[in-house]
Amino acid sequence: MSKMNTAVKKKATCTSDRVLDIVKVLILAFVVIVTIYPFWNVFIISINDATDSLRGGLYFLPRRLSLAAYSNILNRRTFLESIRVSVARTVVGTPVAVLVTSMLAYALSRKDLAGGKFFSLMFVFTMYFGGGLVPYYMVLKNMNLLNSFWVFIIPMMMSVYNMILVRNYIEAMPEELFEAAKIDGANDLLIYFRMVLPLSKPILMTVGLFVAIGQWNSWFDAYLYTSSQSLKPMQSILVEILNQYQTGGSVSDQMSRAAAGVTVTPDSIRMAATMIVTIPIILVYPFIQKYFVQGIMLGAVKN
Repeated sequence: MSKMNTAVKKKATCTSDRVLDIVKVLILAFVVIVTIYPFWNVFIISINDATDSLRGGLYFLPRRLSLAAYSNILNRRTFLESIRVSVARTVVGTPVAVLVTSMLAYALSRKDLAGGKFFSLMFVFTMYFGGGLVPYYMVLKNMNLLNSFWVFIIPMMMSVYNMILVRNYIEAMPEELFEAAKIDGANDLLIYFRMVLPLSKPILMTVGLFVAIGQWNSWFDAYLYTSSQSLKPMQSILVEILNQYQTGGSVSDQMSRAAAGVTVTPDSIRMAATMIVTIPIILVYPFIQKYFVQGIMLGAVKN
């Protein structure tokens, strides 16, 4: 009798586990659809004929394939120049920021640093209180950074939030590693480059992703600190393009533009601009995704 009861309980447990697995799959499938479909809808509208898109009804596949919106954006000389600026500030700014942030984090993680707690509190203080935009602008002006490419690099070399993540990650490393290295005659620079950087790869990749996205998506700083058109990043030019097509955005106006032979509409330009901005980050993310979760979890929790 007891064996029968045990078998019944095991069967009930297996059935409940299967039901729970089905529910999990359904919930995750719903989340995936809700997450991916809006992006897919933006993509099919961007590659569909602009006048045909005004009819609506685009859900899964484009009806009339057209790359006129992409051609309209990419054929602008100012936009091509802005791509070089965005790529340059991302390629240069990301490794510089990771290097400076990690070096500061390593220094503040050392218990034998004189005044280490004071300096840490001073950095945290800047996260809650700032001087404001005008003093910040004056500092950049006095440093001769205005209308310079380095105005995109130097102010973003260090983020206190990223520094705290890296510092906590380094502090979680066994102290015996550093003591053994010092016994062998290694100084702090050697320890940093030979031990800390290789062991901190997950958190450094995570911070690098944060910085790269910030550099790639940044546009407002170009309006504030540069007046030269050759220094405008891609995002700034896209904002100008979107503002150019902001007027006349009603359906009737767009139909009038279509009747006049205009091959693009404000909606098609917006969708194409969104895809141009988003695709590069999407292509990069899979290569560092395996480091992202590990880095952010270990760096955010201090043992």
